[in-house]
Amino acid sequence: MEKPKKIFLFSLLVFLIISSKPLYGKQFSALKGNGVSVLFEEPLKNAAKEVANIYPTLIAELEKTLKWKLDYTPGVILIKERETFQKMAGSELVVAYAVPRRGLVVIDYSRMNNTPFTLRITLKHELCHLLLHRHIQEGRLPKWLDEGVAQWVSDGFGEIIMDRSKSFLIRAVLTGKYIPVSELTVRFPKERQALVLAYDESKSLIEYIAGKFGSDSIVAILENLKDGYDINQAIEKGISISLYELEKQWRARLSKRLTWLIYLSNNVYGILFFLAALLTIVGFIRYMKKKIDYKDEDDDDIDRQE
Repeated sequence: MEKPKKIFLFSLLVFLIISSKPLYGKQFSALKGNGVSVLFEEPLKNAAKEVANIYPTLIAELEKTLKWKLDYTPGVILIKERETFQKMAGSELVVAYAVPRRGLVVIDYSRMNNTPFTLRITLKHELCHLLLHRHIQEGRLPKWLDEGVAQWVSDGFGEIIMDRSKSFLIRAVLTGKYIPVSELTVRFPKERQALVLAYDESKSLIEYIAGKFGSDSIVAILENLKDGYDINQAIEKGISISLYELEKQWRARLSKRLTWLIYLSNNVYGILFFLAALLTIVGFIRYMKKKIDYKDEDDDDIDRQE
């Protein structure tokens, strides 16, 4: 049996089971259309319709960016209560998760529409995971690349709840205490701050690759992984440098940018004073120019009277 058919049949089985039997004491309904199947608690019927409505646009955007197709009907489960979702996810830090082997996305709807999370952004992020894993053999896609690309295509947002006003990446740059990319291959750390740093590093590294080598370089690396190359070979073949050199250049770039930020923050008052002085000079020059223009007009009027 082909893999897409297996995924579809499993998703269908899950739908039938959950639709006829309560899950964690909750009764679910099903909605299918526009290439997606949605399971939802009855109060979330409108949200389920929204998923079905936005799915074609989201998957089309992903397929255009990554140049791949999702050749099966995925399942999306909308959970109304946070406690129920946390039991399913096994974590209080995530708002959604994907199960690529089963073609499923599970979303904590209670967290949606709470900045920065929206149903659209969250669904796009998780669908990206399904698309990546559909085309890249299990065990060949590094966790940092998987999460980095998913954030890159979904407006930079991850799937974890944390205080994002604290930049753990900046702290890592200042202290040199990065998490090596090699330690983010299979899984991310469970500790809260380290988990956020892992997400931030993944996002930053992918954005660095796209910025320096172009968006097509991301697609090239992914295509190399699909063709059976390991991550080191995929990167070297895609952008002509090793993963080691890439990580080294990325860290150097972060340090350079942070140096400028620190300089600006440390000299903010001096910079503001300079700008104020510059504006004063510009204002004075404009005033003197107007005064000269008025004088010339007065002189012209006197000449005409004479």
